[in-house]
Amino acid sequence: MDENRGEANRGGQIRGTAGGTASVPLSVLDLVTVGAGRTASQALRTSVDIARLTERRGFHRFWVAEHHSMPGVASSSPAVILAHLAAHTERIRLGSGGVMLPNHAPLVIAEQFGTLEAMAPGRVDLGLGRAPGTDGATAAALRRTDRLNEGADDFPQQLAELTRFLDDDFPDGHPYARIHAVPGPVQATSPGGVQSPARPQVWLLGSSGFSARLAGVLGLPFAFAHHFSARNTVPALDLYRESFTPSAVLDAPYALIGVSALAAETEREARRQVLTGALSMVRLRTGRPGLVPTPEEAEAYDFSPMEREFVDSWLADVVHGTPDEVRGGLDALTKRTGADELMITANAHGGEARLRSYELIADAYGLPDLG
Repeated sequence: MDENRGEANRGGQIRGTAGGTASVPLSVLDLVTVGAGRTASQALRTSVDIARLTERRGFHRFWVAEHHSMPGVASSSPAVILAHLAAHTERIRLGSGGVMLPNHAPLVIAEQFGTLEAMAPGRVDLGLGRAPGTDGATAAALRRTDRLNEGADDFPQQLAELTRFLDDDFPDGHPYARIHAVPGPVQATSPGGVQSPARPQVWLLGSSGFSARLAGVLGLPFAFAHHFSARNTVPALDLYRESFTPSAVLDAPYALIGVSALAAETEREARRQVLTGALSMVRLRTGRPGLVPTPEEAEAYDFSPMEREFVDSWLADVVHGTPDEVRGGLDALTKRTGADELMITANAHGGEARLRSYELIADAYGLPDLG
């Protein structure tokens, strides 16, 4: 990385500002969920609506996650979705939560996110994970290989290569020294070239200790998937902080956690809505992925004792209820984990419930309406 450029932006594109009475910045993770009776087009329109709403209410960033072969999740192409969101927003940071690096050539990611940076200068995050974001068979189809562990094991090398492409600084003699990710820094060094000093901000994502330690050693910001690995949250964040080495990117650790949260006017309505996501997870975990069911379908579903046990365990980690109850749950989680930022994901059947939830959470914290 260019040291002068890094020092100039040290933490500046990473650290958000808490709004209203919130103790940390609030952000959004959107899965572009597709409910029963709805289309992917409607789901994508809902994502735009949520991005605009949360931008207006002062949320810090809006991320989308890479998933594959899941009928109820239409976010297989984060870069495409982020380009669409960039055209409909002006201030909120946009990013991937994340792109699964082993699924892609590093040069392709550098090109895609360099293009996004050109579309939305100074507000693009590149969150990277090492999981496939799908089942093994689909991962093999994505990667054109059945040696899936190889990609995960090579993650540090892939990350280093991607960073070199983003910074255009392969050393002389390297096989890729004459290869450039465009748009990117090479345009500033070409005759007559002018290039923005900003570049996509790299984050590492994880649900265990591997990425936590790597993010710490490299001095990068870290995002932990508390929403599906809650028991590992505190150990992973402790490992990240213990491993942290100051870098040109950050002088101190910065960690956000993804958390499932949904607010509604009543506790009963919130329970109805989050039960749809729980039933989706039951079906996914038992090899029956599908569209997100309606609240009526979820309420009428006859859960087996084993499924009921899973649902109760799953919902115990979903912050839901009235706005005051959700605010209290999020505050308690922040205090317990020491997270520097909360990234909220609202999993429900309909876009209306998700939009309303973000509005109610913003109101509960007194976030201003920025218009």
